[in-house]
Amino acid sequence: MQLSSLGWNDHFGSCFAPYRDQGFYPGRIAGQERNRYLVFGEFGAASGEVTGRFRFATNSVADFPVVGDWVAASVDGGDTAAIHAVLSRVTVFSRKAAGRVAEEQALAANVDTAFIVTGLDHEFNPRRIERYAVTAWDSGATPVLVLNKTDVCLDVEAAVHRASDAAPGVAVVPVSARDGSGLDSLAAYLSPGITVVLLGSSGVGKSSLVNRLAGTDMQAVAEVRQDDSRGRHTTTSRDLIVLPDGALLIDTPGLRELQLMADDEGVDAAFDDVARLADGCRFADCRHDHEPGCAVKRAVEAGEIHPSRLASYHKLQREARRTAQRMRLRESRLAKRQGRLPGQAHS
Repeated sequence: MQLSSLGWNDHFGSCFAPYRDQGFYPGRIAGQERNRYLVFGEFGAASGEVTGRFRFATNSVADFPVVGDWVAASVDGGDTAAIHAVLSRVTVFSRKAAGRVAEEQALAANVDTAFIVTGLDHEFNPRRIERYAVTAWDSGATPVLVLNKTDVCLDVEAAVHRASDAAPGVAVVPVSARDGSGLDSLAAYLSPGITVVLLGSSGVGKSSLVNRLAGTDMQAVAEVRQDDSRGRHTTTSRDLIVLPDGALLIDTPGLRELQLMADDEGVDAAFDDVARLADGCRFADCRHDHEPGCAVKRAVEAGEIHPSRLASYHKLQREARRTAQRMRLRESRLAKRQGRLPGQAHS
């Protein structure tokens, strides 16, 4: 496999330079199942694990390889790889790991475009779209909203309008993975060497979309319940798939919960309409609540912004700040146990 066909560029070449003299090979993580990885490279495909030294030196699970990562690996016989390092990521999709502990869970790395897939049935939820948009903007990738199941939607134009309101500035592409309509519009985002990730909850039709784009049945597809359109998790692992047109597609399991790891900038990027209005507020630190001279509140009263969107902005901003505070506290406690100051590099 040529590295360029896997998304290799000058950035990764520069990052890999220190490992080249050690006899390591560059490889890209194409599959992940617990502690085992599928690694693609010029050596072909190899099954790999991180080295004990890597595991011992890594404090956060978010620093372990995920699908899309470029790594430095030693290859034994061409089919077994030992992963020594993860190269610096250009973009990374993360969420807060489940549970009370504030810990980052990386989902996919080095992604150019994020297809946020939602179904035009009972699964359509503007508030969920906003949450995914925050995560996408915060990752550094470009979000594209893919509205699947146009074949069961009575008013696609109205749905596109609602989706655009939930994700201002994001391209909206209505499609049907079932009958193939609208899929040609996705071709502009699927160039050779470009990496796209599919994000969305269970039941939105991601597996069907993968099969359509790949031109073959690569993923199992399960029927959703008719009463609420909820589906089963047919994709159980994250995989990088090379499409016929040369684009790289990362499929992810349906997310039952997406807790934010974003900062204020990620929230503001997803709520660009609110952020732009905030520039007109009387006070620079206006919270858009009860402060006088609030341009955002005036826009709500004038019907320019729906009250539910402002409420969602406040909710996601509070969630992001709360998680950030917990992460700082966790880092501080970890630093004390290791006898160093927060933010101080390891010796």
